[in-house]
Amino acid sequence: MVEDGGIKCKTEVSEQNRKVLYMPRVSVVMASYNHERYVAQAVESVLNQTYNDFEFIITDDASSDKTVAEIKQFRDPRIRLFCFEKNQGQFAVINHCLDKANGEYIAIINSDDIFLPDKLEKQARFLDEHPEIGAVFGQARIIDDKGNDHKRKKNSHHTIFIQPNRTRFEWLNYFFYKGNCLCHPSVLIRKKCHEVIGYYNERFAQIADIDMWIRLCMKYEIYVMPEKIVEFRIHGANTSAKTASSMKRWVWEWRQILDNYLNIKSVEFLHKVFPDARQYGDDIDDDLIPFILAMIAINTVQRRQQIYRAFAIDTIYRMLGDKNTAAKLAKRFNFIYSDFIKLTGQHDVFSFVRVKELQSILRNPLRAVISSITGRGSKGKV
Repeated sequence: MVEDGGIKCKTEVSEQNRKVLYMPRVSVVMASYNHERYVAQAVESVLNQTYNDFEFIITDDASSDKTVAEIKQFRDPRIRLFCFEKNQGQFAVINHCLDKANGEYIAIINSDDIFLPDKLEKQARFLDEHPEIGAVFGQARIIDDKGNDHKRKKNSHHTIFIQPNRTRFEWLNYFFYKGNCLCHPSVLIRKKCHEVIGYYNERFAQIADIDMWIRLCMKYEIYVMPEKIVEFRIHGANTSAKTASSMKRWVWEWRQILDNYLNIKSVEFLHKVFPDARQYGDDIDDDLIPFILAMIAINTVQRRQQIYRAFAIDTIYRMLGDKNTAAKLAKRFNFIYSDFIKLTGQHDVFSFVRVKELQSILRNPLRAVISSITGRGSKGKV
C-alpha cells in the first residue's frame, strides 16, 4: 500500500523496491479529476498501446465522483495509482506524477482524452532516432463528449494543432506573438529535459503548458509529427473552457509567462528569436536585452495589447531601479526617467480609462453619439 495525500491506493510493488525491479522506457502520467464518464476510455487507450514498455502513473486530485472507482476496475500491474485527499490543482498533480516517474520518456494524457493505438510506438521510435530533439508532439482528432467528431468546425482546436515544423528560435517567436498551438496530451518528452528546465508551474491553471513549451524551446529543439496521434475531447467541463474566471486567470498567467523571455541572455540568441530586434543594433550590452524585449512588446499589435504593455512597463521599471543600468539606457538609447513616466501615462494597461469611458457611454449613450459626431464632448444638457 502507498499512502499519498491522505488516501491509500493499492499498488502491485512497493515504491521503495519498484525502481530496482522495473525501469520502464516510458512513463505515462495522468492527472484525473471528476471524469468518471471518460476516464475508463482514457485508461484503456493507454493500456492498449502497441508499445508495451511503459508504466502508467495516475494521481487523482480528490475527485468527488466515481473517477477513482472507474480507475480501480483496471488490474494492470503497470498502473500506479495515487490519490489526493484535498484538491491541489491539475499541474500540482502532474508534477506529483513526474516525481514518481522512472521512464526515460514522459507522456501526458488528460483523464478525458484518448491515445490512438500506436501513439507511444511512433513517438518513442522518433526520439530514439533523433537524439537532438527534446520532445515530439502530434496532431489531434477533435471529439465531443460522446467521442464523435466535434461538429463545431469554427472551434479553433480543429486547426490550431496543424503546424509546420520550426526551429526552436522560430517557435519562441511564434509563442510570443501567437500563443500556444501544441497539443499537450500529444507530447512525448525526454525526462532529462524536465531535469534541466524543471516541472510545470503549479501556480498556473490555464496555460502552464505554453509556459513549459517556452522554457523547453529555450534549451531544446522540438518536432511536431504531421499526423493525428490523440483524440482531444471538447466539452463544457474542460479547464480551457472560456468562463469569466478562466479568462481572468488567462490574462494574469500570460503576463507572468512573458517573463520567460527575459531569460534570453545573449544578443545572438535574441536576434535568432526576434530578427527585427537588429534595428536596435548588434553591439548591445547583454544586460540591456530586456529593454529591447520591452520595446518589441510595447510595439506589438495583439488582441490583448494591455498584457504586452504591462510586461514592457514592468520590465523597464525594474531596469531603472538599478543606477548603472539606468545610466546605460540613457547613454545607449537616450531613454531616461522622464521618458518612462511619459510611457506610464500613455498606455492604459489596466483598461481603467477605457472602463470609465464605457461607463460614461452607458450612463448617457445619446451624449456619446453626439460627441462622436462633433468630435468633442457636449457641455450642454441632452
